[in-house]
Amino acid sequence: MTDDKDKLPEHHGMNVSGLRRSATGLVLDREDLASDPIVQFEDWFRYACDTVAMDPNAVTVSTVDSENRPSSRTVLLKYFDEDGFVFFTNYESNKATQIDTNPNVAMLFFWSGAARQVKIRGKAERIPVTETLKYFLSRPRGSQIGAWVSAQSSIISSRSLLEIKFEEMKEKFSNKEIPLPDFWGGYRVVPEVVEFWQGRRNRLHDRFEYSKQDDGSWVIERLAP
Repeated sequence: MTDDKDKLPEHHGMNVSGLRRSATGLVLDREDLASDPIVQFEDWFRYACDTVAMDPNAVTVSTVDSENRPSSRTVLLKYFDEDGFVFFTNYESNKATQIDTNPNVAMLFFWSGAARQVKIRGKAERIPVTETLKYFLSRPRGSQIGAWVSAQSSIISSRSLLEIKFEEMKEKFSNKEIPLPDFWGGYRVVPEVVEFWQGRRNRLHDRFEYSKQDDGSWVIERLAP
């Protein structure tokens, strides 16, 4: 009879190599591309809004800490324009701390149903408080209170503490406008490289990369899949 301590450890895992599909997305040719990646992104984003069932604005944001260890998380893009791509967060969160130390970030939009990805590399910068306030005031009241409640990325002992604090803040701000927390705001990622990836049959995908030049223009090159 073997003691429990002598048992070999269980091994868990799955071989998922058989999970594959041949992407049959749309064709992407050089002549189809706008000269500006923001214009091209807007075209693809509108298509995603029409075809993606949930959260077409979900984007993975990757940052690097002071020891060059990467970290990724999904946030929601709130708006974009010719200056870049904007999302909001707690300025005391891990992502914000890492951005403030190293502003180089990567963003990835993945729209599986359309077999499309958009990869963005650039530098993140805090947006003006006036711009943050305008967005904050447009949020549902519960989301405004939530910004006050959560010390994002910090360790907490239970969810009940969050719920208690939410009720306390809800009572504190009852019948009054909820002020903007000074530890909460937006970042704009100013793009330097933008890649558009269109899935095709036999893994022969279409990839085009926009690289920003010193004069502000963009060079477009096809990449091997």
